[in-house]
Amino acid sequence: MTTTRRSLLGLAAAAALATGLGTVPAAAQEVTLTLHQFLPAQANVPKYVLDVWADKVEAESNGRIKIDRFPSMQLGGTPPELYDQVVDGVADIVWTVAGYTPGRFPRAEVFELPFIMTNAEAASRAYWDLYESDMKDADYKDVHMIGVWVHGPGMIHSKEPITSVADLNGVKLRAPTRTTNMLFKELGATPVGMPVPAIPESLSKGVIDATVIPWEVTGALKVPELVSNHTEFGDAALYTTSFVFAMNKAKYDSLPDDLKAVIDANSGPEFSAFAGKTMAAYDVPTRQAAVDRGNNIVELSPEQVAEWQAAAAPVYDQWMAEVESQGIDGADLIARAKALMEKYAN
Repeated sequence: MTTTRRSLLGLAAAAALATGLGTVPAAAQEVTLTLHQFLPAQANVPKYVLDVWADKVEAESNGRIKIDRFPSMQLGGTPPELYDQVVDGVADIVWTVAGYTPGRFPRAEVFELPFIMTNAEAASRAYWDLYESDMKDADYKDVHMIGVWVHGPGMIHSKEPITSVADLNGVKLRAPTRTTNMLFKELGATPVGMPVPAIPESLSKGVIDATVIPWEVTGALKVPELVSNHTEFGDAALYTTSFVFAMNKAKYDSLPDDLKAVIDANSGPEFSAFAGKTMAAYDVPTRQAAVDRGNNIVELSPEQVAEWQAAAAPVYDQWMAEVESQGIDGADLIARAKALMEKYAN
């Protein structure tokens, strides 16, 4: 057989194989998705929210969707780059803090205003509603959203006890977002913006004297071993943080309809509420771990909390003025966020 004839037969066989493969139903398509985020795999959110979501998607797709999980920025980059990674397709799915890119998502900041949040599950449902009405075609137009949520009450973890607003004077304090930086500057601290993974080293080296985070993440970061004082605000929440769990638009659009349906069934208000509720639930055991270590839990009275609330009030006017310059009615957004949170808390 000549080389030319062998080549032609090879081409014919390849064409026949391609034709045969083309008859495989689209429903048999298998997809691998990368999920990138900034915390260690054993931390509460990866373990009890993201892994639960990924396992459920894999099971409900009968194994046709596989989620490859990359914790602790294993795909490279820094936490503030996560949102652009999912926009650009570096990762198919990311979980990140909206405020890691300051000012980029102004409408989501409404939930981060001081003392506005009281219930993480209710606030997460409200966040999804405002995502649908106000953010989907604005702040978050470049991604396919899976879930948005907030954590439980944010509080202060410090080397020295902090009871009154005056105790913050000169304290170098890590804050997660632009809004919380505004708050702590107003309260007299020296705010230092940084992602969560940088907290332990910054505390141990004296770069910061205190940090604000919810209880649930303190265990993974070993914060109770680095500071011995924790200031709580009773039934109020000093602040919270807005999270984003998003998928690359092109990757979502490329899925067959039945696999899109699996993603859709595990997206939206119910998943967002589950995520917020789960984060808040894990405040309890991690707080107890700090108590068991003998750390000092500073529990502020209602009168003391009122002092903090009064001192934080100017942040609302400052924020409303800033977002108004972007064409956003901040007062209306605050009113609607509060009404939705009240609705879902009852």
